[in-house]
Amino acid sequence: MSADEHAERFTLLRPLLFTIVYEILGSVTESDDVLQNSYLRWADVDLATVRDTRSYLARLVTRQALNAVRASARRREDYIGSWLPEPLLLEENDASADVLLAESVSMAMLVLLETLTPDERAVFVLREVFGFGYADIAAAVGKSVVTVRQVAHRAREHVRARRRRFEPADAATTARITEGFLTAASTGDLEGLMSLLAPDVTWTADSGGRTTAARRPVAGAERVAAVVMTLFRQERMADLRIRRVNCNHAPAIVLSGERLEGVFLIEISEGRITHFYAIRNPDKLLAVAVPRQISR
Repeated sequence: MSADEHAERFTLLRPLLFTIVYEILGSVTESDDVLQNSYLRWADVDLATVRDTRSYLARLVTRQALNAVRASARRREDYIGSWLPEPLLLEENDASADVLLAESVSMAMLVLLETLTPDERAVFVLREVFGFGYADIAAAVGKSVVTVRQVAHRAREHVRARRRRFEPADAATTARITEGFLTAASTGDLEGLMSLLAPDVTWTADSGGRTTAARRPVAGAERVAAVVMTLFRQERMADLRIRRVNCNHAPAIVLSGERLEGVFLIEISEGRITHFYAIRNPDKLLAVAVPRQISR
């Protein structure tokens, strides 16, 4: 078989493979590294022995992703402040009709998946999001089918008990609330801002100790409004540019000046903002330049 056929098969499935790895790792840059490493291994495979390319490559990238998780375990343990996944920049309408896919890459779901063990996370993602059979999952994680069934049940119950209701706001509501938020924040309209916030709204910031940010989540409309007003104060905004984007299937705001200041995802439910995810660690902002394609 030619190198071109290896490349063609891998490229065709790359959005799917990237999505699997990103949901296991929560890192765009590490996912790129895993795919690169996996492709080098794939290039040496005799294609005549591959009966199902999708399953074979899913197993391959999952094994490499789990290796990456184990290698980064110490970095996670020593992390300063809240840890959030890297923001995933998407095309404005990327897979917008696929609610399951949208939820699976949402910041809330990825944060929830962080509470699982690496094996539980991989099994949950492969089974619940991508629908792989237990035999394929067992081969991917190096466990028996019986064990994988038990792990899948445990992970599913864990997620079900902690999952928040996922009902993505329609495009018109999202645009209205995002525009209203930007107007209120940039003009110092505290009353207008408070009208957009749910009473129990939460602000979670990830700086890794690299820049100024709250190291613990801030909860409650008044406290979160104070954080927003400080961040968007007018004298500071004079030197910054605002760009609205789609990250993890949520409206997001990119603030940049001489360098990228941060990406701020807005979670909306029942017409109010319920959560802000503020990613400010410079290392986690490197991938917010080119939109990614995801698929299942």
